[in-house]
Amino acid sequence: MSKHTRRDRSDAKPLELVLPATSANLGPAFDAAALALKLFLNVRARIAAEFSLQARGRDSEVCGQIENHLILTTYREVLQAEAKPVHPLDLRIENQIPIGKGCGSSAAARLAGIALAVEFGGLRWTDSQIVGEASRREHHPDNASACWMGALTVARMANQVQAQVVEVKPKGKWPLLLAVPEASVSTEQARRVLPFQYSRADAVTNIQNSMLLLAAFTQDRPDLLPAALEDRIHQPYRAPLSPLLPALKELTGDSGILGAALSGAGPSVLVFLDPKVPAKRAKQRIAAHLTKRRLTAELFLTQIALHGGRDGADWKKHHPGARK
Repeated sequence: MSKHTRRDRSDAKPLELVLPATSANLGPAFDAAALALKLFLNVRARIAAEFSLQARGRDSEVCGQIENHLILTTYREVLQAEAKPVHPLDLRIENQIPIGKGCGSSAAARLAGIALAVEFGGLRWTDSQIVGEASRREHHPDNASACWMGALTVARMANQVQAQVVEVKPKGKWPLLLAVPEASVSTEQARRVLPFQYSRADAVTNIQNSMLLLAAFTQDRPDLLPAALEDRIHQPYRAPLSPLLPALKELTGDSGILGAALSGAGPSVLVFLDPKVPAKRAKQRIAAHLTKRRLTAELFLTQIALHGGRDGADWKKHHPGARK
């Protein structure tokens, strides 16, 4: 009897998942690259007599609403599409990821639902299928790939069901600060402000800066970031929806601050800090600048999460072939 068949029984052991927040686009790499961040969605699930849910942590009132819950909806839909039985689950959620703020919360939730379907439905899905399914639901592969694989990922959809993903382990130290405003901006709203066409000059500049950004990460060259983070595809059009972005970009080149980029569709902003300067000092400088500009935001010092959702010990133990 295979492990997948055994895990499909009602006496299956609980599954634990740890999925990181993600910051996509990274300036010029629109819909193509993302970083995993050390803020996490923790999910523990077991088969139960009926669906139940408990949540704590950030946005627990949203995470704890069982009706139209993104994790459970995704879990059901994947199993139904695969003609597998939908076992009721008892979920325990602890969340650190800001919801609706451009930090990959929906990608993490969808991947959790997909992983639960793969586990309790006995599906033999590969990483590319798991990321592909999440990307199809997200309409782009950047957040999903970084959340599942960890570190820095570059991704594209190979077809309707699978994603091509390259995982990059950045060299050196990359201290980060995530600035999260109180207000949220929907991805749909952020998409609507983008133009339908771009000039050749803008397209070429973004390609050049994306390549420079990848070189910065792979060669431990944070000094390249002030130029590499410049974007002409989405940030100029989304800045009015995310006032933190222009304010924090003003600090580029300041002591301890290498550059800033919109996190996903915003309104949060990811700030790259100089590893030679104490991060707490840079955070104080940023806080003072925002106060001067009469802007407020939660400021989280964080780092690149080198491991993604697929790397949990529980997952690896029961899915040794999932990375093929």
